[in-house]
Amino acid sequence: MLPSPGFHHLHLNSVDPNRAIDFYTRQFPSTAKSSWGGIAALKSPNNVLVLFDKVDTPPPTGPQSAIWHFGWHVTDARACLEAYKNRPEVELLPLYTTDEGGSVLISSDTWPSLGGVLGLTRAQIAEARAAGVQPLGGGGFAYMRGPDSALVEYAGNHPAERFNHVHLYQEDPIAAFEWYQQHLNAAMRPGYMPAPVTGPDGKPMRGTDRTWPALDREGMFRAPRAGVEFGDVSMMWYANQGDEPLCSSRGQLQDHIALSVADLDAWADKLDSERVKFLEPIYPLGPTRALMIEGPSREAIELVEVR
Repeated sequence: MLPSPGFHHLHLNSVDPNRAIDFYTRQFPSTAKSSWGGIAALKSPNNVLVLFDKVDTPPPTGPQSAIWHFGWHVTDARACLEAYKNRPEVELLPLYTTDEGGSVLISSDTWPSLGGVLGLTRAQIAEARAAGVQPLGGGGFAYMRGPDSALVEYAGNHPAERFNHVHLYQEDPIAAFEWYQQHLNAAMRPGYMPAPVTGPDGKPMRGTDRTWPALDREGMFRAPRAGVEFGDVSMMWYANQGDEPLCSSRGQLQDHIALSVADLDAWADKLDSERVKFLEPIYPLGPTRALMIEGPSREAIELVEVR
């Protein structure tokens, strides 16, 4: 078996890469402006990159692709929140606490979640209210609107600040988990052992209970879920929240995810033998080579050779 890839970069389209990079280095001071292969880059201290291609018009963020948002670990989420409140370039996004109204700016200011699942159902919220459950305070997860309308999460409290995850949607979260394990030898993210939700016919389905806090007032479906890791970057996902199929990520703000491998030819042979869809066969990329495949919900995944 080929070794599991590492996480190389997230590739974004931007009308002004330099302005975008300046924004991220201000909000996440552990990052630095850089370049890779002649491409403008943001470098995280865990040797993960965010690369930027310049585009002439604002990159689309819809219809929804599989790539939902990306985020950072921070050492003190609440301190970050207070700092961001005083920065005019930062748009903080509310987390709705019920579909009746009410919101917070950080998850730890509402009812704590249960069983490791980030969010409570209507029934669980009613129970928390009746029992007088209070917010835990301290670290939590929160969101801001970044350049080019990027959705950016920051969460803490963690030992060090670093680029931490890409959050996705999948048409079938359990099948996607199996796809990433089979084709990319991905390790399971601890605590994200997928538990399928099945309908009366025994087929996988999206859960029926919406949960809060959520970026949308109507809540979000958080079951089933699954997740994998490449190096120290997590990729986690929930089911497609809408009724329309997820679209290709190519050309959108979040264009593709890139993983690092040592032997690109061996990976090309493996993926070809497994009939994985190639978007682009092996091509030169900066100082090295790469190929592009399509994931289970049309997310573009680049494999970059790093020796």
